[in-house]
This record gives sequence, C-alpha cells and structure tokens, in this order.
Amino acid sequence: MTLLSVNIDHVATLRQARGVSYPSPSEAARLAEGAGASGITVHLRGDRRHIQDADVEELREVVRGKLNLEMAATEEMLELAIRWRPDQVTLVPERPEEVTTEGGLDLVAAGDSIPEAVGRLTDAGISVSLFLDPEAAQIERLADLSHDLANGFEINTDHYTRPGADSESELERIVEAAALGAESGLRVYAGHGLTTDNVRRVAEIPVIEELNIGHAIVSRAVLVGMEAAVREMLAAIG
Repeated sequence: MTLLSVNIDHVATLRQARGVSYPSPSEAARLAEGAGASGITVHLRGDRRHIQDADVEELREVVRGKLNLEMAATEEMLELAIRWRPDQVTLVPERPEEVTTEGGLDLVAAGDSIPEAVGRLTDAGISVSLFLDPEAAQIERLADLSHDLANGFEINTDHYTRPGADSESELERIVEAAALGAESGLRVYAGHGLTTDNVRRVAEIPVIEELNIGHAIVSRAVLVGMEAAVREMLAAIG
C-alpha cells in the first residue's frame, strides 16, 4: 500500500494566528501516526510563518516513523538540518511572497548549488529528496547526479489537482515522471494539492511509495479530528 506522510504545517498556522501555544504540532503528529500515517512532514520556512525551530526539535523526539523536513537549500537551513538530523530532508524552492510552494526545483538552472547542498546533508547521514515538477529534463538531471547524493524525489502534483485542469494529461505526466525516476534507481514520492477526491489515481501508480499530504487533512481535521481525517485519507488512497 502507498504510504502516507502527513504534513502538519497548518496546525502551526492555526496556532500562529493567535500567537498562543495551541494547537500543538507534536500532538497532531502523535494522533496522525496513531491513525496509520507512516510519518510526518513539516516545512520550516525562512520567515517562520508556521512551523518554528522548537517544533522541529520536539518532533525529532516525538515522531516514531519518518520525520521529513522540507526546506530551502540555504546556509541557515542546512546548518539546522545537520544539527537536528531528521530522517529525510526534502529540498524545495521558496519565495517569501508565495502562499505555498509554487513549483519544483529547477535543477537544470541551479548549477552546482543543489548538488553541494545535497552532499552536505548526505555526509551528515540524512536521506535527501528533491521536490520536482513532472518534467523529464529535471528528472534526467537528477539521475545524472551521483546516487550517493539524492536518493529520491517528490513529484509536484499541483497541476493535476487544479480545478479545470486536464487531469488525464497531467496524470500522464506524473506517470511518465515516476517511471523515469524509478528506472534511474530513484525512490519516488508525490504530493501537493492532493485530496480524498483526487488522490486514488496517483496512489495507484505502482512506483510511488509515499504521498505527502497536508492541507486537505488538516482542513478536514478541524471538523472531524486528526485521527478521523487521516483514516479518511488512507481509505481514499486504498
């Protein structure tokens, strides 16, 4: 079965709206894992708009499955990741003005900066994934890097999930990207914008081993609770 990593960023968003100590991301993580999640994902942004440094430190102690830390490849974040040693780091692009991550990394244009960042993380014993759009050029560039560096990538499913999108065409792009990555010996993950209504067909792609889903689960959890929301998503994944 395709695994589910629950992104709990927006539990922290709700907390930060009032500047109080609740709701607790760590408690959300405990409930999500108790309901069947394989792990927890958080994005520590440079502006600290939701998840805070203390959250990551606490989650490092609380999470029983895989703790996946999304972050930009900045010097600040690299130093923090190497200090905290999450199970996995997923490198993502980041712009201060964006509401959420708007696209994948551009490995073709990045030159040596991303490989250098990946090398520092892997030298520290941290597994690394890269958030990429489902484009052959990006995945081929990743495959060209040493497998001693990034050992996997997360397919950005945003365009597939947008209202009015040509979902069949976008799904085919995801299928092709997943196959290309798997053929290159890379582990394949996916996420962004997935809901109980659209997740099944992505989850059915055999080589995708884990989905990272946050906003839909946290939004549903506001109404029915975290455990119920996670179980609903797992049922939708199949």
